[in-house]
Amino acid sequence: MSTSLIILGVLALILVLMYNSLVGKKNQVENIFASVDTVFKKRYDLIPNLVASVSKYMEHEKSLLEEVTKLRSEATKPNLSDAHKIALDAKVTSALGSIMVAVEAYPELKANENVMHLQHTLHEVEEQISAARRAYNQAVTDYNNAIEMIPTSFMASLMHYGRKQVFEIDVSERQNVNVKELFS
Repeated sequence: MSTSLIILGVLALILVLMYNSLVGKKNQVENIFASVDTVFKKRYDLIPNLVASVSKYMEHEKSLLEEVTKLRSEATKPNLSDAHKIALDAKVTSALGSIMVAVEAYPELKANENVMHLQHTLHEVEEQISAARRAYNQAVTDYNNAIEMIPTSFMASLMHYGRKQVFEIDVSERQNVNVKELFS
């Protein structure tokens, strides 16, 4: 065998390995996002029960309950992009957090067994979402690194692979909690 054939064979093998690596990373991101999506569905399935349980007590928070219902409706539409789902997740998380804070102002709600069970279930689902987000963000980081680093960046460019968005917390959530406000 000639040296040039060996070199061509090695180069072909390297290209195949890079291609397979990139496809594997892309598929891993898609697989993990599907898991995130499944946990989102669990959360969205809880929202109507939560709204129904608290709505008769929370007359003053009617707009908040309507907002959560509207966000749920939007989030359960088919064919949403991953980026749109990520943006909606941030809004739903914030709105649900506001409802949970508002529940604290209603002693009859805090004592309601159904509401307590829903809060517990929602908390468990939020923990699952948090774990799924971490797994997704790690897979996206691996994927983004692969498509930006040499030599796989050349192959990624040929395959038209682009950066994926990670889950990030909202800017408002990065601010410190004003403890004085909580007790006033």
